[in-house]
Amino acid sequence: MSELDPIYKALGFSRAPFSISPDTSFFYPGGQHVTAYNNLLFAMRGGTMAVLTGEVGLGKTLICRNLLRNTPVNVHVALLPNPLLSYAEILCSIYKDFTGEAPRHPESMAQTHEQLTNYAFKCAHSGEYLVVMVDEAQKLSAEALEGLRLLSNLETEQRKLISLVLVGQPELEKTLALRAMRPLRERIGVWCKLGPMSRSECASYVRHRMALARTSGDVHFSSMALFFLHRATKGVPRRINLVAERALLLAFGRSQHRINGFMVRRAVAELRSGRFA
Repeated sequence: MSELDPIYKALGFSRAPFSISPDTSFFYPGGQHVTAYNNLLFAMRGGTMAVLTGEVGLGKTLICRNLLRNTPVNVHVALLPNPLLSYAEILCSIYKDFTGEAPRHPESMAQTHEQLTNYAFKCAHSGEYLVVMVDEAQKLSAEALEGLRLLSNLETEQRKLISLVLVGQPELEKTLALRAMRPLRERIGVWCKLGPMSRSECASYVRHRMALARTSGDVHFSSMALFFLHRATKGVPRRINLVAERALLLAFGRSQHRINGFMVRRAVAELRSGRFA
């Protein structure tokens, strides 16, 4: 139990409603996040290459974790959290994620590729789908991107054997726009770009998280508080969480259940120490 638990309990919550950890149980079921989730799920099921881009703090990781949590039983995902590996290391990581075993000859990229190909054909024959998901994909080297493109070329007469999901910051878009990336770019069937939340989305998002965490009480943000919250955070979910959490603590300190605009402005002022611009 953390030292903050008694505070949230006193406010009527069973857990922190605005933790910045990517907790899938708090996934916001509305707006662009659901659209991106559904489009990526479609791509994963159909062998389509997909790209998800967005600035830091917009919820890319939460979407990915929600996909991993709700992956259909016949879809297997190899998650590559470290894009700074060489392509040979990436191949070994993918093979191990899919099979649970290290490749027989990890020092040989050709043999690892052959093993992975054979495994992919076997899965396709039994109606299973393989997906390689790369987080922080803007950090992938040109060699790794080209290797992943070639890997996604594997196919039967009916469908692709391995689909590819690239998740990254806007720098990934710049990389994919390069002339050398044209063969890869032309294979992208689904491209989702996350942007900041609108004012109404921000309000719904805050109420959604509070409703999920609430057990009792009537702590709430006033309309003016939600207005200032959106304006200060520019609709970025991670910033919304930081300011909303600080505003909740201010409300607790004042023994108030209604969070007003002044509290939000005060919370923002306390967080203006470089944690967000």
